[in-house]
Amino acid sequence: MRLSNFDYIIAGAGLSGSTFARLRAEKGSKILVIDRRSTVAGNLYDETNMYGILVQQYGPHIFHTNSEEVYSFITKYHKWNPFKLRCSVDMCGQQTPSPFNFKTIDQFYATDKAELIKEALLLKYPNQSTVTIVELLNSEEPLIKQYAQMLFDNDYSLYTAKQWGIKASEIDINVLKRVPVRLDYKEMYFSDKYECMPEGGFTSFIKDLLDHDNIEYINNEDALKYISLNDQDHRIEFHDLEVSTNCKLVYTGAIDELFNYEFGKLPYRSLTFKYETLNEELFQATPVVAYPQVEGYTRITEYKQLPKQNILGITTIAYEYPMMFEEGKADEPYYPVPTDDTAMLYSKYKAKAGNYDNLILCGRLANYKYYNMDQAILAVLRLT
Repeated sequence: MRLSNFDYIIAGAGLSGSTFARLRAEKGSKILVIDRRSTVAGNLYDETNMYGILVQQYGPHIFHTNSEEVYSFITKYHKWNPFKLRCSVDMCGQQTPSPFNFKTIDQFYATDKAELIKEALLLKYPNQSTVTIVELLNSEEPLIKQYAQMLFDNDYSLYTAKQWGIKASEIDINVLKRVPVRLDYKEMYFSDKYECMPEGGFTSFIKDLLDHDNIEYINNEDALKYISLNDQDHRIEFHDLEVSTNCKLVYTGAIDELFNYEFGKLPYRSLTFKYETLNEELFQATPVVAYPQVEGYTRITEYKQLPKQNILGITTIAYEYPMMFEEGKADEPYYPVPTDDTAMLYSKYKAKAGNYDNLILCGRLANYKYYNMDQAILAVLRLT
């Protein structure tokens, strides 16, 4: 290795680990990033396929944030291009905008009733552009509640059950709030001040983060084989690595695995994809179309539109199939399953992690939080 006496060993070269690495490297720390995969960028990894189309290998990601701090961070290291995501839902034989908006009401109701529903929404939620499905379901206004129930029965409840493998009533209510209902005709998935895609893809961005004289990274290695837990001294110990006296482990993987599943396994959802390349200009009207009512897959992503790529006469799509993560059956854990029970189990692991003086947890899996990208970055900014 070019460097020695590392101050931080980072397990995972995804967004959180790479962000931490860059921030600490710029403060003079020596960093070693270790990743199990043959690639960097974690689940943001993308590559150009044989047809010249940039494809995100672990599902669609679009960066969006209202945070000036986060936006300043990402644009400091890489060029980003504005991008406005549009999505659709295939529901009851029609495709309608996602998030649902006034066009949805016009599509699914007779004209007179549609006008009454829109009037009721504007009266109930003045000066708002969006409202959560949870608020709508709890409304005392009959027209609003009926509309909400229609959306819930035909989309939210079905999509949630497929995506998470549990009933909508069991999931953390904040999951249901992630995709709001619009109170206008705008067709935009996000309403953040900044929405953009990295020039050349997310892998290019992560490589730029890791491009610093104080950072080294190695692939195809498991960081866990270089550490052991010293419960007596409350420290992580490192083996076969040249580290400084006060070296710390920054862990971004599944927290239950770090502690050898001492309190039981935490559930994680995973995904598999079926790719098709078609000899046609475009397959669907928007980059992402959700299918809550079909068996198996949850959505289809057309990568030629994500972002728009000037490839003529051919397009690549991916069907997305959610599944529970099981070692040996699913490739990677993608995100935690937030319920009351998993929160209690995670709290035990978090408390144990707090006993180790030189252990830092960050990222979706280690923090067991369903972070957006900007939230993951902001959490790391607060750590460093």
